[in-house]
Amino acid sequence: MSWLILALAGLVEIAWSQTIKPTQNFTRPAPTVLCVILGAAAVYLLSRAMQDLPVGTAYAVFTGIGAIGAISLGIVVHKDPVSIGRLSALAMITGGIMLARITNSD
Repeated sequence: MSWLILALAGLVEIAWSQTIKPTQNFTRPAPTVLCVILGAAAVYLLSRAMQDLPVGTAYAVFTGIGAIGAISLGIVVHKDPVSIGRLSALAMITGGIMLARITNSD
């Protein structure tokens, strides 16, 4: 169950990352409130997952999921540049998450 909660925390982090820019430096109230709520929800879920998972593993997987999602959405939605380096980074992050999961004794 902890891995499921951790995956959900990562997905919420992806959503949170996409709400930062629309706040326009936290000057727009509605986007700012959404940003704060999503950020708090992501950290709450991460803390729940850390009850049963090692802190280092949980945090690495959490940030990895967030990075994969933020980079991918940047490419697809915001038309960020695609390069071999960025795609290689995504592959390595994904591999790291998978390795962390399969080598965890939980």
